[in-house]
Amino acid sequence: MLEYNFMRYAFIAGIFIALICAFMGVFVVARQTSFFTHTLSEIGFSGASFGVFAGISPLLGMLLFTCTSGLLIGLSGEKVGRREASISVFSGLFLGLGILFLSLSEKQSNYATSILFGSIVGIDKTNLITLVLLSIVLLIVVALLFRPLAYNSFDAQGAEYNQRFNQLISITFLVLLALTISITAQIVGSLLIFVLLTIPAQAAKYFVHSLNKMISLTFIFVLVGVWLGLYLSFLTDWPVSFFITVIEALLYGSAISKQKITTAHN
Repeated sequence: MLEYNFMRYAFIAGIFIALICAFMGVFVVARQTSFFTHTLSEIGFSGASFGVFAGISPLLGMLLFTCTSGLLIGLSGEKVGRREASISVFSGLFLGLGILFLSLSEKQSNYATSILFGSIVGIDKTNLITLVLLSIVLLIVVALLFRPLAYNSFDAQGAEYNQRFNQLISITFLVLLALTISITAQIVGSLLIFVLLTIPAQAAKYFVHSLNKMISLTFIFVLVGVWLGLYLSFLTDWPVSFFITVIEALLYGSAISKQKITTAHN
């Protein structure tokens, strides 16, 4: 299996995707922004469609659309009702634009499928290098902002005493999340990245309770899902996205079962 270049590239890409999803996923869960993560995956599709229509890189189009929407939603305020209303507006608007741009471009349904579902086994050396470089930049930024981001995400009551600081960190997080989706969606697809940013971290919180352990376990869950999904896809010729989603769902199911057993014994 590893004698093929595309499989080696896919396994290496899985490591960096797992790293990004581990660090960002725990904050997605802590900040309860799963709905916005799903919305950004749709906006990423729209941005890539715009890139194709405009004759620029689909990645550049995704970065433009997702970062802009993340910034605007962050500026709309911290109130849940207002934020969710803004997310709904931007989701509908950008999704409509994505369909329009795709219909006006020469590339039709096949390219739309590629944007939505990705092709981790179809990446080349250039895609891998781009993923690695952008991942390193993102991880450095997250490391620099780790302490204030953790404080703002896990100590909401304390963060309320500094509203200006709270909004700044929230906007920064939303932009980082937009970058995460843009970087990874071109490899695994706009829909699958939503799964990898939410389910593994949700499962990890039932097994461990410290932030560092949550990040580590989330990394393991994502990596196991991607690597095992690649292996099973190679054996069966079934879509790798199917196996990854099933594996992550099973991990989440085991986490829920473990939690119920622990609660029953207590």
